[in-house]
Amino acid sequence: MPRLMEKVAEFFPYVEIRPFQDMFIQTVYRAVEDGVNVLIEGSNGLGKTIAALSACLPVALEKNLQILYVAKTHRQHDRVIEELLAISKKQSVSGLSVRGRSEMCLHPLVARRASDARAVMEVCDILKSEDRCPYYYRIERDFERYAELQQHILLKPYKASEIHRICRIEGFCPYELIKASLGEVNIVALSYLYVFDPKIRSFFLKNLEKGLGKVLLIVDEAHNLPDTAVEIASDSLSAFTLKQAENEAKRFEYEDIAEFCKTFRKALEELSGKNRNETLLSPQLIIEMVERETEVDDVALFLEELHELGMIIKRRLLNEGSFPRSYIHRTAEFLLNWLETAEDSSFVHTLTKYVTRTGTPSIKLEMVALNPAKITTPVFTSVYCSVIMSGTLQPLEAYARITQLAGNTVKTVVPPPFSKENVLALVCRGVTTAMTRRTEEMYRKIAQRIAEVTRHTPANIGVFTASYEVLEALLRVGLQDLVDKPLFYERRRMRSRENARLINQFKSYAKQGGAVLLGVQGGRSSEGVDYPGDQMNSVVVVGVPYAEPTPKVRAQIEYFEKCFPGYGREYGYVLPAMKKASQAAGRPVRRLNDKGAIIFLDYRYSTSYCQRFLPSWIRRNLKVLPDKDGLIAKELKRFFEPRNW
Repeated sequence: MPRLMEKVAEFFPYVEIRPFQDMFIQTVYRAVEDGVNVLIEGSNGLGKTIAALSACLPVALEKNLQILYVAKTHRQHDRVIEELLAISKKQSVSGLSVRGRSEMCLHPLVARRASDARAVMEVCDILKSEDRCPYYYRIERDFERYAELQQHILLKPYKASEIHRICRIEGFCPYELIKASLGEVNIVALSYLYVFDPKIRSFFLKNLEKGLGKVLLIVDEAHNLPDTAVEIASDSLSAFTLKQAENEAKRFEYEDIAEFCKTFRKALEELSGKNRNETLLSPQLIIEMVERETEVDDVALFLEELHELGMIIKRRLLNEGSFPRSYIHRTAEFLLNWLETAEDSSFVHTLTKYVTRTGTPSIKLEMVALNPAKITTPVFTSVYCSVIMSGTLQPLEAYARITQLAGNTVKTVVPPPFSKENVLALVCRGVTTAMTRRTEEMYRKIAQRIAEVTRHTPANIGVFTASYEVLEALLRVGLQDLVDKPLFYERRRMRSRENARLINQFKSYAKQGGAVLLGVQGGRSSEGVDYPGDQMNSVVVVGVPYAEPTPKVRAQIEYFEKCFPGYGREYGYVLPAMKKASQAAGRPVRRLNDKGAIIFLDYRYSTSYCQRFLPSWIRRNLKVLPDKDGLIAKELKRFFEPRNW
């Protein structure tokens, strides 16, 4: 190993280092040793997880820091623990992956409603305060055994699922056991929300022995962070919630509250009927509406009382043995947030028409955050330092500005570890999903190009479109009849379990001649899912997934233009689209030896403007094809030629 990696070598568990992995390690090690942030892009197959852990552990142990490794999915959290287990064969390290109460709780009342994390947290607190959770109070009754378990899980890294299994057998609360152990372990792998959501963070930090100043933060798949930050700061209130709040008030005989919820909902419905699908509202309009419907002088005081009433109802429901969810409480909480953000220019307030999962038209009030830095800055300025990494971060300067990273942040793009010969990247002229050119003839042409890819790809193919509108148009022009392999496709409002089954079915064809997966860029299938080997040989990126220019999108562009003159459209409109496209394009190349073809079906990817937002490993050998039949087939034949298929 290179000399710079001598300390790291004690923790790096593998015999061989992948190409450029040492560069990644050295960059991270130097930055964290100096206590500065590092923004680093490393492509698929580099081994970023083990590289970051090996670079950070020697510094963290030497400086008595705790590593928090945040990522979006449980699979990514568990991957951290798997790598720590490999490290533990060389060095003594401890770690835990964390899941929320909704997934860890053993209490049947909570387990039945595990999908509502906010309600689960509140129910859990009520159950504990009223001595109604046997798993929590067994800790006090058999503390000696509980302490033994706590010491046991410090001996090696543990996944949350393993802790859950142990506690189910022992009869202890798994969430409390993990919580009590957080301050003792070297590394905690967990969701973004624990660190970046201000409300959740305040509770979480109580369980760490060290404050944020003694935390070395690793942010994985960091391209997701700006959007996640916006989601954290945003909120919404649906007509359904108001209707349920009305029913709840009637049930508990609060007729005045029931009347308020009813008239407020009716007023919103009347307002929405006069407007487009999405309408920007003056926040004061809704505040005045509440004043008018309640005839109160102090709206804030009324909403605080409504909020307290919701808590009373929750306790009554629990005493009845029912799940203590209060729609009155939720309504008050939202309107208090609305009141708080009314004068804040970094929020936009809207009334939106939408379609529910069941296909029913509905409306909702939304307050949408425009500034991700309101969420990211308090964290990045408080932790000891951060390692912010992903395969799609370029341009790094734009990312640093949007999240307001410190000026001394180290910014690096590490070359890809795989050979140029393992990736074929093509752009096809003559096709586009640009709004003015979305004709049936254009969709047929795109479908024919997709069929050309499927006929000359050995096994599985992914096709990711700019939107569901494009996906559905391709099906209408007969894509299913044109492709020569089974076709699986996403549907609007598809549930996560349905989507998981779809992907598993698609993957099962990898050794059976192949299949086609049709999804959308930015969807579940095109981000966060790996398709190594024959699970996806080729990916077709259909169109540039620019957002519909709704009032919210325009407000975002205007806000960034005000903050970063000359960059509003790029930061608020172009970059989010190109991140989705880049994520979709990277699906077939997940391992060092994977061989994948990427076909962009939109002439706009041939422009220097769009190309500068693509990862460098795609740009380095991107080939533009003229608008001519058979050229894709020719390129794919040459690329996959050595295979017998």
